[in-house]
Amino acid sequence: MFAVGEYVMRFRSRFNRSGIRAERWSLTVVMGAVVGGLVAGIRLAFWHAAAIVTGSLPLFFLGLVLMTAGIIVRHWAIITLGRFFIADVRVHSDQVVVERGPCRRVCHLSYTGLITFLLGLGLALSIWASLVVLALVPTAGLVVRIRAQERALLAGLGEPYERFIATRSHLFPGVW
Repeated sequence: MFAVGEYVMRFRSRFNRSGIRAERWSLTVVMGAVVGGLVAGIRLAFWHAAAIVTGSLPLFFLGLVLMTAGIIVRHWAIITLGRFFIADVRVHSDQVVVERGPCRRVCHLSYTGLITFLLGLGLALSIWASLVVLALVPTAGLVVRIRAQERALLAGLGEPYERFIATRSHLFPGVW
């Protein structure tokens, strides 16, 4: 389900090439971090299958719940942003700051959904090392992307976007 949603989003982005491409490199950083984290986390789980956490069944089910919640949150954010959500960082001439729906409290909710999905996957694998890798490596790449995206949107949208990011959490309310 997650892979299908990501493919549809990337496919749709190919047809939305309007606007000014603000930067090119952060998508590569994010893709490398997410794919690298996924590969490393899953490999660690296979290598350490004998080290499955005791009582892992509740963690497994909690992981499934977080994975599902992450997919829902990510796609809710993508649907809310509509044509302004694309794979690369672009600023459209008619772009507005979207402050409705899930964007009322968090600036980068699609990334929050992605991180939540990956945390759930780490819990479902029931290997602590996998959880740590799946939580930290992709999140590091996303923080780089967030910084680049915010610079581009501040330059393109100005004061309304500055006000938007000043009044909301970047990823998780009360954390960052």
